[in-house]
Amino acid sequence: MREKDIETHLRNEIKKIGGKAYKWESPGNAGVPDRIIFLPNGQVHLVELKAPGKKPTALQLAQHRKLALLGQQVYVLDSKEAVNGFIQDVM
Repeated sequence: MREKDIETHLRNEIKKIGGKAYKWESPGNAGVPDRIIFLPNGQVHLVELKAPGKKPTALQLAQHRKLALLGQQVYVLDSKEAVNGFIQDVM
């Protein structure tokens, strides 16, 4: 399974529950998480998507640490099951 397949699953599942999964591209800030998730209950989450078994790069981990200093958690999801678990946890 490719990262793109997991990303499509995330977008579809978030849409089913009435949320939005926006692609995050931030010029000059390489390594930011892939998606910003807005849920109907007012929650906002940051998600990094990876192919199964793959880990974030050093640059991505550095961005995750910077975001953690701002009180933000980055969820790293590498399977459709992980996406489903994430949704169950945050709803």
